[in-house]
Amino acid sequence: MQIQFNKYIRDGEQFIKEVAIEMADPDNLDRAGRILRAVLHTLRNRLPASESLQLISQLPMLIKAIYVDGWRLGNEAKYLRTPGDFMEGVREAGGRGTHQEFVTDREVEHAIQAVFRVLKKHVSEGEIRDIMATVPEALWPLLGLNSER
Repeated sequence: MQIQFNKYIRDGEQFIKEVAIEMADPDNLDRAGRILRAVLHTLRNRLPASESLQLISQLPMLIKAIYVDGWRLGNEAKYLRTPGDFMEGVREAGGRGTHQEFVTDREVEHAIQAVFRVLKKHVSEGEIRDIMATVPEALWPLLGLNSER
């Protein structure tokens, strides 16, 4: 069996490029990658492990690696109930690397929504519904989720 590492890299880079485009900064892949990581880690910390595993099964290999980096499966899902809780989680997950990207709540909101627009292109509608069933309805607008999808 031959592993196609170059394909994994291309698919991952394309995903990050889509995030950069959604953020209206198509040439800044480093920024898009940092923000993608922060949003995915916050989502991962909110979802039960079983739901995270279902989600990442649909992601490109490189994005899976970003999602699981530093993950401790034994940790209980954090209870992020409000948009403010989730935005604060993204700020924490981003650390100092994203400090300048997240000066205002609107910037954090824009970043979260950009990542979710790309996620919705790459995962099934059923998986999006599963995520919706797992997170509080109060988070749906922030995550760009709605019942019409």
